[in-house]
Parts: sequence; structure tokens; C-alpha cells
Amino acid sequence: MERRFSCTACGKCCHGLLPLTIDDALAHADKFPLVVMWTPVRQGGRSFRVTADLGITIQLKKRKLAAVRIAPTAYIPRTFPCPELTEEGLCAIHAVKPQRCRTMPFSAYRDEKDQDDLMIPRSGWVCDTSDEAPVVYRDTSIIDREDFEVERERLVRDAAILKPYAEWLLDSVPSLRMELQKIALKPGGGWVLVAFSTLIPRLPKVDIYTFAEKQVPVMKAFAQRTADNPGLAEFHQRYVDGAAEWETLARTQS
Repeated sequence: MERRFSCTACGKCCHGLLPLTIDDALAHADKFPLVVMWTPVRQGGRSFRVTADLGITIQLKKRKLAAVRIAPTAYIPRTFPCPELTEEGLCAIHAVKPQRCRTMPFSAYRDEKDQDDLMIPRSGWVCDTSDEAPVVYRDTSIIDREDFEVERERLVRDAAILKPYAEWLLDSVPSLRMELQKIALKPGGGWVLVAFSTLIPRLPKVDIYTFAEKQVPVMKAFAQRTADNPGLAEFHQRYVDGAAEWETLARTQS
């Protein structure tokens, strides 16, 4: 079995939530509204093992487990393009774009053998999967694997920070564990969002005040863009709250 795939630079995949490495989140704090997204994966589910290795596990009912992926994330509505996507559908920061974008269509958040469906374009995407496109995946193995390996290495490195951070926050906020357990048992799954500010103290050599100054205008801009859309009320409130928190932190420095 093999898959053919070539990017046509249509920009259609550059919409919505974007998981980031810690380094990418810090590098692009002046561009993306950031949160930490916690996503449970039930035992037996897709990429449970990888999620457990990179994240943490929590106990469910009847001795079942859920693995939890903890990912710094650009919190963008799925109907919104990336703020760095040009009108021509090109990436304005191509030279320094996040590793998640570079690894597409593959994902280091999954087992290598579990990549097949990622090369099937979603509705509206115009990726080239014709016979003229190069073979990129054969017999459950990625052929050109450099970006996949780089992303996996960075996720493993991030795990050394995110695992103890997650355990600390679960111990500090018992309701977080209960919310994750509830979502893990939902048929459709889901996630829990945590303020990025909870992660900053765990990041060496990061000035929280400088970081706050970068996030304030981003959060305010997205709050304004979502203000009149009832369907994006949750996003809007997150941006409003985020802007207020970061502004308070930035003001503390002065």
C-alpha cells in the first residue's frame, strides 16, 4: 500500500487550531493567541501509546486509563485562517514557520504506522494526490522522514518539561483531573484549555513580562474579530480573559 501526496500551497489546511512545540510557541508569541490544550485519548484509542509517552496518563473507571496530550496551541477558530496566511494563500513566515506546518501532512503526535488517513485531503482542500504526485508513504513507513523525525525529537524534548508541569497542575487543581476524566469518557472526546501563563514558570529563561507584552495585542485583536459572532463565543471569552490576564502581568512590571 502506498500514498501519493504533494502540497499545492492552496492554504486550505492553514486554518484553525495549531499544536506547537514550546520553542515555536515562544518564537511566535506575537502572532498566535496561545493556550495549553489537554486532549485525552482513551486506552485502545488511536496513538494511545505515543500520547502516553509524550504526555501523561490518568485513571478512569474500571481500571481503564486515558493518555493525555499536553500541547501549547495557537487557539484559532477552524473558520479562521492563520494570521500569517497571505491573501494569495501563501505563508508569510515560511522560512521560520512552526514545525507542525513543516511536517504536514504527517504528524509526529501519531505512530508512524498510523498516518494513512492524513494524506486524504479534507473537503475543500486541493492537495495533489494524483498519479503524478510523489509517493510519500509506503507500507506504513514515511519515505522522506526528516521533518517527522525533527518534530518527534522536539516533542520528546518538550515532554521533559510538559510531563512534570502537567502532574504539578493536576495536583494543584483537582477539578482539572475530573474534567479530563469526564471528557475522556465522552463518545466524541474533546479537550480542556488551560492558560499559557501556567506553563511560563516552567520554562527556563523566559521573561513572563516580555511574553505578556507580546500576547496582549494578539488576544485583543482576536477578541475584536470574534466579538460579533455568537458561534465563536467561547473563543471570544478566552481571548478577552487572556488579554486581561496578560495585560495585568505586563502592567505589574511597570
